[in-house]
Amino acid sequence: MEFSAEMIASFLEGEIVGDKNAAVRSVAKIEEAKEGDLAFLANPKYEHYIYGTGATIVIVSKDFSPASEVAATMIKVADPYGSFARLLDLYVASKPQKSGVSPLAAISDKATVADDVYVGEFAVIDQGAVVGKGCKIYPQAYVGVGVKLGDNVIINSGVKIYEGCVVGDNSIIHSGAVIGADGFGFAPVDGVYKKIPQIGNVVIESDVEIGANTCIDRATMGSTVIKRGVKLDNLIQIGHNVVIGSDTVAAAQVGIAGSTKIGSGCMFGGQVGIAGHITVADRTQVASQSGIGSAVKNEGEVIMGSPAFAARDYQRSAMVFKELPQMRREIAALRKEIEQLRK
Repeated sequence: MEFSAEMIASFLEGEIVGDKNAAVRSVAKIEEAKEGDLAFLANPKYEHYIYGTGATIVIVSKDFSPASEVAATMIKVADPYGSFARLLDLYVASKPQKSGVSPLAAISDKATVADDVYVGEFAVIDQGAVVGKGCKIYPQAYVGVGVKLGDNVIINSGVKIYEGCVVGDNSIIHSGAVIGADGFGFAPVDGVYKKIPQIGNVVIESDVEIGANTCIDRATMGSTVIKRGVKLDNLIQIGHNVVIGSDTVAAAQVGIAGSTKIGSGCMFGGQVGIAGHITVADRTQVASQSGIGSAVKNEGEVIMGSPAFAARDYQRSAMVFKELPQMRREIAALRKEIEQLRK
């Protein structure tokens, strides 16, 4: 599908600088774009690319003043990155959409499935499951006994959703994710570990996105809860009975141990590890590879390190770490000098 600069500017309420009839058919990064592509410029350090880009149209800030001639047609908007994201939504919506139920899908006659869903080849929808309007369940996905999917949920290929779990409206679960596997619950009895039955479930609220190969364990009792708007990257582990507050985001390989309560609006960098049975305050920001072993009580705190503490203090400490060998040698020399003076 082709979009003109005039159509795009109207959609974004932007100002055209250049040819209003310039048309694009695809999107690309500004440094890689070619004729017929739409790109955007949001970060000033990429500005040099706009003067040689092959893009036909570039979305820029309304305050952008080029240092030299720009061949591409520009559309000036208040928020280039956000506007580009809106256009990507439009682009995706314009592509052909999957529909219908494959005859190779296995759907229990005791499941409830809305009429306007897509169910791909070899997907399984087990007894008692409820699938809401507009859902898309891609090939080889499994929707377990009694699972409830809200409206417009996307379950990608290879996702496994265990018995009794709930997924809210407009949520997306990517390939390989496992929702509702048993929590890691074992009790030592007579020198061996006895499995504790995990009889709870996982509740994922609306507008949540779960990355590929992420695992969210069911609760021992009650629910593991992922609240509205949470975004989890690939390869994340969420333990049993964890609660993650709304609009929290976590990058790849984050691990959260059981029964921990995460506040809303938090941000976790990659490979952050969080101990069990603690609380993390709202809007906490944690740098990559940090380890949180105790409660974070102050809202909005930025922390890093392992064990993690205030980021600014950690950075000051890091400056000292690399000087420790030299400091050790100097202290040894001073001790020797003091001993000589005593004698």
